Formats: sequence, C-alpha cells, structure tokens
Amino acid sequence: MTFSNGKTVEQKDLTIGEKVKNGYNPMMEGVRWSERSFFASRIEQIWKYIPNWLGQIFVTIAIFLFASGIQGDWITIIVHYFKHIEQSNSQNEKLITAHAWPDDKNGSLLFFIIVSAISSYGLYFVIGGFLHWYFYVRQRDKSHEWKCQPEIFMSPELERHEMLFGSLSLGVVSFLTGCISWYAANDGKYLKIYYRADEYGWLWFFLQIPIVFMYQDYLTYWIHRFYHYPFLYKHFHKLHHKYKQPTAFSVSAIHPVEIVNVQMALASPMVLVPVHWILFYGILIYTYYHGIIDHSGIAFKAQWWQPWQPDAIFHDNHHQYFHVNYGFNIWIWDKLHGTYRRKNRVYREDIFYGKGKAFDEVSSEILANDLAERKSENPLAYRGNYNENDLTEDDLKTK
Repeated sequence: MTFSNGKTVEQKDLTIGEKVKNGYNPMMEGVRWSERSFFASRIEQIWKYIPNWLGQIFVTIAIFLFASGIQGDWITIIVHYFKHIEQSNSQNEKLITAHAWPDDKNGSLLFFIIVSAISSYGLYFVIGGFLHWYFYVRQRDKSHEWKCQPEIFMSPELERHEMLFGSLSLGVVSFLTGCISWYAANDGKYLKIYYRADEYGWLWFFLQIPIVFMYQDYLTYWIHRFYHYPFLYKHFHKLHHKYKQPTAFSVSAIHPVEIVNVQMALASPMVLVPVHWILFYGILIYTYYHGIIDHSGIAFKAQWWQPWQPDAIFHDNHHQYFHVNYGFNIWIWDKLHGTYRRKNRVYREDIFYGKGKAFDEVSSEILANDLAERKSENPLAYRGNYNENDLTEDDLKTK
C-alpha cells in the first residue's frame, strides 16, 4: 500500500496506529471509508477476476443507475409506466394501479415519500460508495491517469461534509419527488404528460427532445449564474463550492433552497408543454447522468455524438476557479454570454460575474497562485491530452 507521502507498507492488516508509525498520514488520504469496510476486501477479491472491459461496463451501468434514481425518480417513472399501461388497455384501468400502491388518495402520500427516499439514499450510498471505491480507493495511486486534479484530494472533514449535506438535500428532493409522484398517481390534472406517442403528432414527438433539453439547460444556466451573484453566492451557493475537488457525492451537496429551485426548473416542462413521459424522463436521466460525471472529479470526456456536451473538466474548472463555466450540458451558453473560461484571464472566488480579470489587473502574487492552479490540472482531462489553459512564457510577456 502506497501512501500520499510516498512510503509503502506491505502488510495490509495493520491498525491505524501502526500505519501512522509507518508514515501514514490520514489527513492526506481522505475518508476512504469504503476501503475500511468489511465489503471492500470482498469486492477486491471478486473484482480481480473481472476483465477490464467488463469492469468499465459495470461502472457505466452504475453511473446510469445512480443518475436514474438518486433524486427518487424511479417511483415517478413507475407511476407513469402504470398510467401508460392503463391507457393502452382501458379495460384494466385502475386495476393495475390498485395493486401498485395504497388506494387511499391522501394516505398514500407517505408511501410515495418513503419509497422515493429509500431509492434515493440506497443508490446514493450503495452505488455512490461503489464508484468512490472503484476510483478513489482502488485507483488512488494512479490518479494521474483518471483524476482532473490528480495531486489534491479532499480532506476527511470535507468528504464527511459533502456526504452530510448531500444526504440532507437529497432528503428534501426525495420529499419533493414523492409529492410529485403522489400527485401524478392520483389527480395530476395540471400535468401535461401524455402517453400515446402520436397524441400530439409525430413532429412534436421528436421536436420536444431538443426543445425541452435546451430549455432546461438554458434555464439552469441562468439559475446557476444568479446563484453566483455576491449575495446569493455568500448565503446559498458557497456551500457547494466548499468542494474544490468535487466527487460524485458533491452532486447533491447543495443548499436545500437552491436544489429545490433547480429541481423545480427541471420539472417545469411538465406543466408548460405536452411532454411524452418516456422522452421527458429520458432527458432528466441524461441530465442527472452528466451531473454525476461532471462532479465526479474524473476525466470523463463527451462522446463523438455529443458536440454540445462539455467534458467533465469543464465543470471541474468551475469548482476549481469558482465564477466561470456556468453551463451544464451545453457549453454554448457560456460562449454566448462570455462566461466561458479564457486562457488569458484570472479567475478566483473573489472575482465575480464570470468574466475574470486580465493579467495586468491582478497582483503578481495572485497571478503566481493562478499559474500554480493551472499546473495542478491534468492534461489528460482535456481533448488531445493537452491543457489548453496552460501558459507559456510568451503568454506571460503579454501581461
């Protein structure tokens, strides 16, 4: 076992005290709670027999499951599935629903909230724990191959903090999702979700995908940007930016007021325009999927068929430099509004509004700190495996 200070210990079963005597520094190692668990060694024993390509498939599926259920949306998806079945077979209307959840319209609210919370917390800790183990424990000594900021890991205090607040905000979102599920299962008259694909014509069936996706992303861009204004940042969003080296657990570690604000924005198409239930939740899962990837701290890159999608380093830069790169799934919004990170600008927590400052507008000390930050980024996280924001001597001469 190799520790952050470079020393190696061969015996795997040493106590923490014995490890400290051998040079182990727990403050540098992070929580690593999954490594200390009973199941970690069992997973390691099984995993060594799994081919690398199959392991990568498992990780992709794990992220998908994490994304599809972390907000408690599985219960909502099941509700709409049963409603789809009911509309497809009117003779069995109400029959299937009666066997799916309590028939009491008011009393069933608690049922939906509990199921939503169970699915959220289950995936958060089980799947989230697996992803944490796979990268941050299993491949910790190879961080230069996969991590956006390979030299720095969050402290134990911050890891516990993100899990605590992630759990708190997840409970708030689970409650909200449970209420929406309950409403959809009972009345749902103000929801414009439909179930027959041709109900509003095939043209709208396909057009709603880019329209809803761009509407949600542009709205969340502005919500995110507003939360970076000094007052809102100080009282709400700063909490999320405690995590300068984010992990997948950071995705829900957001102030409860803000996370409700974002969730309502993502849910708003349901009451504004007709949306097919499969397409709408497909878009949501895509958004959640990339939300997890973008906060993972891992050098994931967009696929060839996603020209609109920024790589994970885009949002990792946002956490590292604070007030820049506000977009989520479409990088064009930042290009359009001048908040895209630029090579010849300096970004810090005390430089607001997403524009940064020119080299000649900051002190030599601030510029030196900025250069050090740039060196801590992993070139492998960028396209072409080259840090496009690294500075040369010629760049600095233009200061």
